[in-house]
Amino acid sequence: MAAIITKHKNTFITQHNPLEYHKQVLNAIANCRTAYFGGHIDKCDSCNYVRISYNSCRNRHCPKCQTTNRERWIEAREKDLLPVTYFHVVFTLPHELNSYCLHHPVELYDMLFRSSKETIEAFSNDPKHLGAKPGMISILHTWGQNLSLHPHVHMIVAGGGLTDQGYWKNAKNKGNFLFPTMAMAVVYKNKFMDKLLAFTKSKHMSMDYDFRQLLYTKKWVVYTKQPFLGSKQVIEYLGRYTHKIAISNHRIKNLENGKVSFSYKDYADGGKQKLMTLDAQEFLRRFCLHILPPKFRKIRHYGFLASRNKPSFRRHQFMRGIIVIEEKKDWKVIAKQKLNFDVDVCPCCKSGKMIRMMSFDTNPPPQILKIVQHQQKMKK
Repeated sequence: MAAIITKHKNTFITQHNPLEYHKQVLNAIANCRTAYFGGHIDKCDSCNYVRISYNSCRNRHCPKCQTTNRERWIEAREKDLLPVTYFHVVFTLPHELNSYCLHHPVELYDMLFRSSKETIEAFSNDPKHLGAKPGMISILHTWGQNLSLHPHVHMIVAGGGLTDQGYWKNAKNKGNFLFPTMAMAVVYKNKFMDKLLAFTKSKHMSMDYDFRQLLYTKKWVVYTKQPFLGSKQVIEYLGRYTHKIAISNHRIKNLENGKVSFSYKDYADGGKQKLMTLDAQEFLRRFCLHILPPKFRKIRHYGFLASRNKPSFRRHQFMRGIIVIEEKKDWKVIAKQKLNFDVDVCPCCKSGKMIRMMSFDTNPPPQILKIVQHQQKMKK
């Protein structure tokens, strides 16, 4: 991804004039783990091997910077699991609303979050369906496999909820059935449309009558997958979806003659793996469709999993005999425990410990550059 941006960013900016924060993200990805962000020099206390490491950009859209953040987040979510059934529910926006998403992403994506959350709450609060407070984790994705705009939220919903007295109540069929999908789709559509019409009115934006009728008559897509088989499967799902970006480096197969080829699943053709080739500028344009506005929260927790409800939820876990120890682990510990990579072990002798000799910022002084150049020659 960095190579594509480095080679074609200027032409892309000239042709498409992207938003300023889009350019900032592209710049961060292009310079990730280069001298642009500075770095540090470590030396082995046994064999004197010297390692130069450049800092990462830490941007949430960068394909290189998600691994330890994902593992840390997953470990935190493991502490929020109960020994109950969990469901995977997906709420999708009709493609007719894509132009609104492009011009008003904060407002439209917030409506998507709130409408899907309120739909689950409406059914959960109804004694006919559950009559208890639900717990949900909601994750925004904006892309399809071919990098087209396809906004939707993935929700992990507990198969039950907590009553006002703090007791657990299973959903129907012992928690193996959530809520009627078609009914959820209707409620979701109406809630979203109410918010959309209120928003357009507040902004003095006109909406064509035929277009509004099209949205009301259209079947909005909500579907519930089979319930997870256990907490391990929930965690595996979280690992795949939470810190996912529009396209990862392993899907990019070739960059040649100003064209980018990448693999994708064609769900219209039975999920077959295929190869798509785009001009580099079009590839970057599509990638920028999925750069979220600064500080926009793409992962949200609701119900008994919301931050404000965490103390009462921890008490419920304690009543069930679940003891949770709160701790924030250093990224090195995460890498060692979850990724089987010990950053402090010398990669040369495998027995020594790497000791930090110095750190440097962008544009390091000449003496550091000499060390870097010497080390690069040694590697060759």
